Amino acid sequence: MKNVIKGIIICVAILMVLNIATASYAQDMGKKLYRGLANVITGWVELPKNIYDTSVEDNPLSGLTVGLAKGVGMTIVRTGAGVYETATFPFPIPEGYTPVLEPEFVFKGK
Repeated sequence: MKNVIKGIIICVAILMVLNIATASYAQDMGKKLYRGLANVITGWVELPKNIYDTSVEDNPLSGLTVGLAKGVGMTIVRTGAGVYETATFPFPIPEGYTPVLEPEFVFKGK
């Protein structure tokens, strides 16, 4: 029983170390594929996000007009970037698999 507990503790420790390490690894084709698929699936979230952000920054009327326009545009851009990155994930374009769009994901800062 003690060996099982030691094994579990060792496995948890290894997983924690690997989890920390993955947050700092360089861009690669796997991350590019993940980013592309995530942006294809969540690209539509740009619409309500931009309406909300503009409403908070300015006012609700601006959110429903300017935010709506920004949201429609960014939905197209983010989904398109996701399709592009998914289709080209095996190739290091742009150089070093860097993101085509910043922020990389819809909910990752500004």
